Amino acid sequence: MAVPQMSALNIPVTPENYAIWYQYYSETNLDLKRAIDGLLANKVEFTASVNQGLYNNFINDQSPEVIENVQIETQILINSLVSKINDLSSGTSNFSSSLSSFSDELQSDPSPQSFNKMLVNVSAEVEKVLFHNELMRADIDTLGSELVTLKEEMVNLSKVAMTDELTSLNNRRAYEIFALEQVNLFTQNHVPCCLLMVDIDHFKNFNDTYGHLIGDKVLAFVAFALKQTVKGNDFVARYGGEEFVVLLPNTDLEDALTVAEHIRERIAGKQLTIGKEKKQQLGNITVSVGAACIQPGDDVETLLTRADDMLYQAKSNGRNCVKG
Repeated sequence: MAVPQMSALNIPVTPENYAIWYQYYSETNLDLKRAIDGLLANKVEFTASVNQGLYNNFINDQSPEVIENVQIETQILINSLVSKINDLSSGTSNFSSSLSSFSDELQSDPSPQSFNKMLVNVSAEVEKVLFHNELMRADIDTLGSELVTLKEEMVNLSKVAMTDELTSLNNRRAYEIFALEQVNLFTQNHVPCCLLMVDIDHFKNFNDTYGHLIGDKVLAFVAFALKQTVKGNDFVARYGGEEFVVLLPNTDLEDALTVAEHIRERIAGKQLTIGKEKKQQLGNITVSVGAACIQPGDDVETLLTRADDMLYQAKSNGRNCVKG
């Protein structure tokens, strides 16, 4: 199963890459499986950098150096481009000096013989410039291709950096960027936006009773429910631990509370079971939700604080409810 999938994704069958996909299909490394599932769901291209990052993170158990490698590659490309530009400038300067020299010679000896000699020399210099420029064009075309590849790699790295490996949702960093955009839109154009903070009730009990692997399944279940409930430009992210955030652009508080209630009902209305034969019942998973909308003078921090206050009220009110 591993090798055909690697071929389909244009991943070289190296020992390191094979180790990644062998463990993915054997499901011996659940963290690795969730990470790859997240990358597949977000249609991230499995470049050499992404593959190396997976190997370092989950197989070799070392900190990935992907970003550093991209920085080095970028610096090399910039240095190469600067060198080519300097060469072009030097060649143009030499050609200009030659023309000036030919002009001086012609003025000192304006004979037909001198003129013919100058034409031959100018022709030779033009040939040199054309040849040099053709080499430059090929070099710059190569640099352009390398820059396009590097740009694609950086786009993929950006997706990886903004994705929560466990749930395949956006992560906290992605939320902070999107939330800042919404605050700016409200400040500049009065475009409304509401924030929902969603917290899994009694989540610690799942970890303590069934273990962290089951706790991870609960997180994945809630994440999937959130993705299925929201739509359009709505933004869902895992904020951290058992907390999730939902940003609802162009939404007032009343509609935000309606969405929050739909989320709560969808999650509470399903029984979660574990095991291949689905014999072990975990019962109903419930969430508490706090809602807040952007107000004049808000920044990302104050908006989050008000939503968190509402979440605290929902939990103090018995959990499995919405406050806003």
